[in-house]
Amino acid sequence: MITGAGGMLGEDLWQELYGDYELYGIDVQRAQRTEYREQRYNPCDITDRKAVKKLIGKIKPDVVIHAAAWTDVDGCERDPKKACRVNGEGTKNVAEACKGSGAALIYISTDFVFDGKKRRPYKESDRPHPISAYGYSKLKGEEAVRKTLKKYFIIRTSWLYGKHGKNFVDTIIAKAKSGDPLRIVDDQVGSPTYTKDLAKAIHKLLRKLFTSYELVRSEAEPPRKGLVTSYGIYHISNLGSVSWYEYTKEILKLAGCPTKVIAISSKKLDRPARRPAMSVLDNSKFEKFTGFKMRHWKSSLKCYLIKERQRTTC
Repeated sequence: MITGAGGMLGEDLWQELYGDYELYGIDVQRAQRTEYREQRYNPCDITDRKAVKKLIGKIKPDVVIHAAAWTDVDGCERDPKKACRVNGEGTKNVAEACKGSGAALIYISTDFVFDGKKRRPYKESDRPHPISAYGYSKLKGEEAVRKTLKKYFIIRTSWLYGKHGKNFVDTIIAKAKSGDPLRIVDDQVGSPTYTKDLAKAIHKLLRKLFTSYELVRSEAEPPRKGLVTSYGIYHISNLGSVSWYEYTKEILKLAGCPTKVIAISSKKLDRPARRPAMSVLDNSKFEKFTGFKMRHWKSSLKCYLIKERQRTTC
């Protein structure tokens, strides 16, 4: 089951996993029904505890991929209560429902759980310290998962973009068409991550999960299949690092846009929410576990602009 099935990552997850698994989708709104969804899409608000429990209890999925979230960073800063209700309490509802039905949970978290003060890529063992309401609410979701379940993966990722939702790449190209100079911060560094690549990585994780089934015997019950694997926190992002300023220049170069880009500081941008100055993630734990290595962010960006947008000029 995929929560947030109609979102940017949810859509790519559905397309990536379709054919290999029996899929069910949850989204707060009735997303576009596509031919591969059949009748397995279910409108459901994750903040509705009873509805979530009833739905997951009825379907009894082996795994729930929890991609539903409120990801508007500045919006979360303006309304922190809503952020915690959706990203914190909503995740707790999903985790409790998974516990009741025996499902494993894959929770999609964020690099924003860190404060950005570290000079090297963040490892899973690094202590989170969010500096925004969004990061705090996602960390509350992580804590709910860890406290509620034993069978879980927490996946932290960063700077997502993809075909099925509003994203930085499309926004920059749209703004560049005006011809006016773009003012972009150069003091925030991270790893842009293509949702198709993240969906593929999660697919690798699922394969690892299901190939680790082994017979578990118990005196209290007949033989059954149980999951035996390395649950926990994993960082997954495209490789390499870049500032928003250099990222913008690469986008415009690939798109053939001559628009001028001016570097500014985060203070001059003056947005409601603070962002980590450095939020690059170390993927080595995931690579060792699955044997799968993510592409460099430049390769993925080029693929997105050429294959997904099907146009590379302004």
